[in-house]
Amino acid sequence: MGNVSQLFGKDNEQQNDSNIQEDSIQDLACLWISRIDRGLSASEQQELVVWCKQKTQHHNALLEMASYWDDLSVLNELSDLFPLIQTKVDNKRNKFSAIALAASLAIISITGINTFVNESFLPFLPSLHEQTLTQTDTLKTHVGEQASFTLQDGSQIQLNTNSLIEIDYSPTQRLLTLVRGEARFDVAKDKNRPFTVIVGEKSFTALGTIFNVQRNDNQAMELVVTEGKVLITKATTSITDIKDTLLSVGTAFMPDILEATLVISGEKAMIAENSAPIAKTPVEKVSLDQINRDLAWQQGMLIFEGEPLSMALAEISRYTSSNFEIIDSKLSELTVAGYFKAGDIEGLLTSLQSNFGIIYHKNSSGTILLSSAE
Repeated sequence: MGNVSQLFGKDNEQQNDSNIQEDSIQDLACLWISRIDRGLSASEQQELVVWCKQKTQHHNALLEMASYWDDLSVLNELSDLFPLIQTKVDNKRNKFSAIALAASLAIISITGINTFVNESFLPFLPSLHEQTLTQTDTLKTHVGEQASFTLQDGSQIQLNTNSLIEIDYSPTQRLLTLVRGEARFDVAKDKNRPFTVIVGEKSFTALGTIFNVQRNDNQAMELVVTEGKVLITKATTSITDIKDTLLSVGTAFMPDILEATLVISGEKAMIAENSAPIAKTPVEKVSLDQINRDLAWQQGMLIFEGEPLSMALAEISRYTSSNFEIIDSKLSELTVAGYFKAGDIEGLLTSLQSNFGIIYHKNSSGTILLSSAE
């Protein structure tokens, strides 16, 4: 630790130099974190406060260094008072990682980081912390459009066609509302801040997992969990009850005090009506093939395995502004199987014509009319 102390002394002499370079600030931030790990004396704590208050870049550098140590798997997770910001570009990550390794610092313990963010000697951090935990936004796609987004905490959302999500992050909860459509959520883990998606009168909550929610209409909705577990509750259930349940519940146990249904990886839940009792939500185990079929839209594809033509057309219509009308009623029950590119109407019509002898034409309003060639 002698060399570290000498470096601290040298750098401290340069703190008032307004021309200090960014690399020097980052080096010093690394060294401060090293001292935090081994424990700061009262005088050192005060010295750190003074240094951080001198420039915004100083305490930003401390946050930056801590977040990249987490990415290097040195920390399992940071405290809820010290969020990870995962939106930096890769070249900066490599740069900071190199600095961290060159500094030859010891592994930083979670206890050390918690000490660092302790408000008793860093009173300026809560406001900065609160800013990084707060996010309000609206994400949407148009008919036939799909898009991916990365949220402030590192969670990722993939929106399907004609979908709308409202985001309202706070320091205690990550809250989203699926107004319409369908989305895949890859949730960044944070056991202290649940990730909740509200759909109508129901909510779907996870601490860190991957799941897909589809709102079929004002009543029906569908949940597919591909990793982890998701708790279905009423939208009005308190976040404290939800968090406590998720942290303690097993797949075979559900507290009587909370009306909820737990859905785990490889399971699918269908809610036919918004007001349906949660305890009666049907949950089924689904095969990998079924999951791949249900979630094929995430690769821009639609897969049908014997669905009636009328049902297949209803699904295809979600991805295009075109409307279909079956003139010959007997065609409605024809079963359709195959892979289709979402939004590829011409490819679909060609396939229907070659496989089923179905002819088509558009009327004056643009509706595609389907009839038998016979």
